[in-house]
Amino acid sequence: MKYLLFILATWGFSTFTCLAQNQEQDKAIIEGQIDLFFKDWENHNFENMVNYATEDSDWVNVVGMWWKNRKEVIYAHNVFHKVMFRNTKLTKTSVHTRFITKDVAIVRLYWHMGEYTTPSGNHHDEAENIAMMVFVKKAEKWLLTATENLVIEEAAQKSNPVNRMPKE
Repeated sequence: MKYLLFILATWGFSTFTCLAQNQEQDKAIIEGQIDLFFKDWENHNFENMVNYATEDSDWVNVVGMWWKNRKEVIYAHNVFHKVMFRNTKLTKTSVHTRFITKDVAIVRLYWHMGEYTTPSGNHHDEAENIAMMVFVKKAEKWLLTATENLVIEEAAQKSNPVNRMPKE
């Protein structure tokens, strides 16, 4: 009986260790996919998105425009990079990944966005943004399937009730 318990404990520990190692490896792969997005931003061309996003991926941008498939996401990014983002720098500041299942991950991506002017003439100063990205593993490849991003309002952060939440 002791031998059986030892085998089960060892198997459980090695399985847990293997899963933890796989998650760390998957996090690195996902961050590599995010880096491809940043490379596309620098190049002002998003045709490469076919290599890191699902065909049915969607994107809600910072002002609530909802692009409902990869073709729309690529097109919209390419148009805006010709119009207002051609001189705007985007810098990744941090990535936080949480696995929902072994094939689904939610990523909170923080980035610093340089200033830009919209097609209607509204100027936006540089700002910190946060995006929620959902990645799915398909055919052993992590792919972006949904994104929503927003500007972090620094003044509002001071009023966040969680900042004053009692410690337990």
